[in-house]
Amino acid sequence: MPVRVRRLPLRVRLVVGFVVAMIVVLVAAGAFVFWRVQFALDHRLDQDLLSQTSDLREAAARQAPAAALASLRDQGREAQLLTAGGTVLASGPGIAGGRPLLAPEQARRAARGELQTGRGYLFSKRGRHLRILAVPVGGSGPAAVAAGAVRLDQRDEALRELLAQLTIANALALALASLVGYRLARAALDPVEHYRAQAEEIAQGATGVRLDVPAGPHDEISRLGSTLNAMLDAQERAAERQRQFIDDASHELRTPLSTLSAEIDLALRKPRTAAEYAATLRRLRTGTAQLVELAEALLTLGALGSATPNARDIDARDVLDAAARRARSQLDTHAARTVDVQSPHDLVIHADAALLERALGNLVDNAVRYGTGTITLTAARADITPAAVLSVHDEGAGMRPGFLRHAAERFRQDKSSRTGAGAGLGLSLVDAIATAHGGQLRICSAGHHHHQPAADPELARLACRHPETGTTITLLLPAAGDRRSINLD
Repeated sequence: MPVRVRRLPLRVRLVVGFVVAMIVVLVAAGAFVFWRVQFALDHRLDQDLLSQTSDLREAAARQAPAAALASLRDQGREAQLLTAGGTVLASGPGIAGGRPLLAPEQARRAARGELQTGRGYLFSKRGRHLRILAVPVGGSGPAAVAAGAVRLDQRDEALRELLAQLTIANALALALASLVGYRLARAALDPVEHYRAQAEEIAQGATGVRLDVPAGPHDEISRLGSTLNAMLDAQERAAERQRQFIDDASHELRTPLSTLSAEIDLALRKPRTAAEYAATLRRLRTGTAQLVELAEALLTLGALGSATPNARDIDARDVLDAAARRARSQLDTHAARTVDVQSPHDLVIHADAALLERALGNLVDNAVRYGTGTITLTAARADITPAAVLSVHDEGAGMRPGFLRHAAERFRQDKSSRTGAGAGLGLSLVDAIATAHGGQLRICSAGHHHHQPAADPELARLACRHPETGTTITLLLPAAGDRRSINLD
């Protein structure tokens, strides 16, 4: 497409394309009509010319040339008798000046067989456009060729009139079609222009604005508007979550930083003994460790997207054993508590090993810190979809039922439950890791269940299978060969 055409407005380009298509159609239709009328007129003239030439040949075979033409009366007005060399022997009164209808070469060819030729064209002056049929004359007379001609004046006039009428009719039809095409293009694109104006308003900072989806049939325009509105909803939710996350992160970071600053100021206020400095450094180390843990959690949450590019096939038993070792290392002083692993040896999942280790590590840390009794790590295959079910169960008192749906929210803590300590990012990080894998997080405690949203409807159909007592945190992840891909808001 030429550059200038591409720069035209879309509705103008649509009309131009429509007009070009209509021109092609109208020209083709007009050419067909013109050809059919011309064929019918020519067929009739050819029959008359053949009859006239046949009569002339019969007369020339019996009579002298002049007498033969005279016997035909009006049929002989545009007729001639010629020798084989092209010399005119007799000529009808309708041929101006008696000029030969055939050139010498044409006369020689006509003496051997039938010859059809003509003079002039559609727009020739009156009387100048002729159709000529020449045939050989038998017998021993002087005439060797009989040539008949018919004037095409009336036929040309009819065709010219038809051509003019077709031109006018096609021009009117093209103008009407162009107008209709422009109105249709404008009507079709007006909602898009309205969308553009509203999108410009949104781009300038307006909030809460949505595109006005036209009422009526559910066509491409309405689907576009609905999709754009859904995108705007997702963007506003993401922006709100980002603002809330930044506010909460700033608040959570301010507390440990203020504590560290106060400890340092207190230590520098006056000279202290080595033991006092050691105690201060231990407190600073504890605060720094908490700050590092919080920063790592924030960085991991910020880096997680809607996919896991480092995902690979890993053995479920291996990741559970690693999480179990982490739990046992923290239970050295709790001989009454044990860690149990239940997993088939041939269960393979598709996941990012580092992220999955971080998620299971957070879960066993919570189980060690807030739970009681045996910690059970379980892996199993889902029965209705190609997914793996990983769960961490302990026998603690559990969370309050009303807090379950908020437990995976960032910086949410329940002061009266097992989540009272920490920054409130553990379960939110686990939920983000599950979502990045196209999986689902489930939090079940004391017979109450909460399931985070799942991108795959099949995951939502899976029933929970765990003890009704204690607390069970479950991760549903894609099994090997099941490459899920989702888009986060």
